[in-house]
Amino acid sequence: MALVTVSNNSLTAVTALPASAPTGALTLIKSITASSSASISFVDGASDVVLDGTYKSYIFKFIDIHPATDAAEFQFNVSIDSGSNYNVTKTSTFFSARHSEDDSSEVGLTYFTADDLAQSTNFQNIYVNAGNGNDECVVGNLQIFSPNSDTFVKHFISRMQGYHNADSSFEYHIAGYANTTSAVNAIQFKMSSGNIDSGIIKLYGVL
Repeated sequence: MALVTVSNNSLTAVTALPASAPTGALTLIKSITASSSASISFVDGASDVVLDGTYKSYIFKFIDIHPATDAAEFQFNVSIDSGSNYNVTKTSTFFSARHSEDDSSEVGLTYFTADDLAQSTNFQNIYVNAGNGNDECVVGNLQIFSPNSDTFVKHFISRMQGYHNADSSFEYHIAGYANTTSAVNAIQFKMSSGNIDSGIIKLYGVL
């Protein structure tokens, strides 16, 4: 048997890793482009979407999400019945930092009790008061872990950055869990008011 030794950041004498060993590589599963879309849904088994035990976690990347309505919230919910209902109970935390364009206001990490959830089936906000000006949009990501587990709740982490409608840069950090041991097999994104005017949402599986 080869001896594995560690030297700084490298391994030597490793001939192979097991197939199940995590690598952190991202595999693009599905990309959806919004066009005045009331909502965007990713449902396991539909339209080439994979959202099951194939990967241990999944990452959604949001690119230039532009709301039709000013000051709308970008939000998501999950489903355990393939998208028939998006109403799974969730508990979460929500905090942010911000800086205004004119440098008149900057605020360090602040907790937002109005945007966290405590055993609620509501949609979870991940960006608040998004601007709808022609040059305004939000970007970021959402990661969900082991969505098909029949043992554990389903943890999620989101980090978002965007053009707030008050002409400020807001960065939002959200984390929590869907409080269900049933498999989560669909996720939906929408605005709290109006459509997703434009933008791209990409789904990746994490090896």
